[in-house]
Amino acid sequence: MAGTTVAQSDLEAPLPLVARGKVRDLYKINESTLLFVTTDRISAYDVVMRNGIPNKGAMLCLMTAHWFEILSAAIPGLRTHFVSLELPPQIPSGLRDQYQNRSMQVRKLEIFKIEAIVRGYITGSAWASYKEDGTVCGIQIQPGLRESEAFPGGPIYTPSTKAELGAHDENIHPDTAASIVGATYARRIKELSLSLYQCAAAYALERGIIIADCKFEFGLDKETDEVILADEVLTPDSSRFWPADSYRIGESPPSFDKQYLRDWLTNQALKGKDGVEVPDEVVTKTQNRYREAFERLTGNAWSCRC
Repeated sequence: MAGTTVAQSDLEAPLPLVARGKVRDLYKINESTLLFVTTDRISAYDVVMRNGIPNKGAMLCLMTAHWFEILSAAIPGLRTHFVSLELPPQIPSGLRDQYQNRSMQVRKLEIFKIEAIVRGYITGSAWASYKEDGTVCGIQIQPGLRESEAFPGGPIYTPSTKAELGAHDENIHPDTAASIVGATYARRIKELSLSLYQCAAAYALERGIIIADCKFEFGLDKETDEVILADEVLTPDSSRFWPADSYRIGESPPSFDKQYLRDWLTNQALKGKDGVEVPDEVVTKTQNRYREAFERLTGNAWSCRC
């Protein structure tokens, strides 16, 4: 799958740069609107790799837009920060092809300082914690579960802190989340997160994908005091996607996300290390997994559009 890699955007001539995150660069369009540019950078274990994954940014951006449409139609009253996939007029013609499909206009919000994680299946750090003391993020879980098994009582909400770039997120108990954002907002974030997960999980399963867990972020509309779904949604960067046809309880299934990269880093004793150059084979296999997730979930064949 051919394609150039956009490791860092460069739009500071037409638009003021607001911030650079692990993957996204944010620019100010006007007082109420931002431009999210999804680069091809990839991070694992809260560390950004030296090289990126070609076309990844466009796949994530278009997949997020697809999910916003699906979820907004399915969940009454849901509001998102999405405005448009169109580039603002400030972007000059010579740059428009490079940034089209990897850029999204969004409403400017005050982002809550937690990440809303929903887990439908016990895997990853949740499985490691459960094996140690029978809990996940301080929540007591029924004994006797096996790796990759669905939580018996349904999906659980396990928020984390939202760390600054270069720092590490920390899993926290839902009560701690309430102390960070306030009880009323914490309750609404939890309700929305579980509803979003359940809706998305049903949609994905019909297309042969199990969403094992996922992360949402929310912002506050200060004018209406509403909690708004923000950032990326249900992409291979923010979710754990398993092929339903190879799912087995007691095993760690293959996945359509960056778990392949995580496994390579762990096997090479590079987990959490800075400055890692990902070899071409791992880049290609990761890219192929992202493409598979994109095509299954959107129903559209991928072609390089950036």
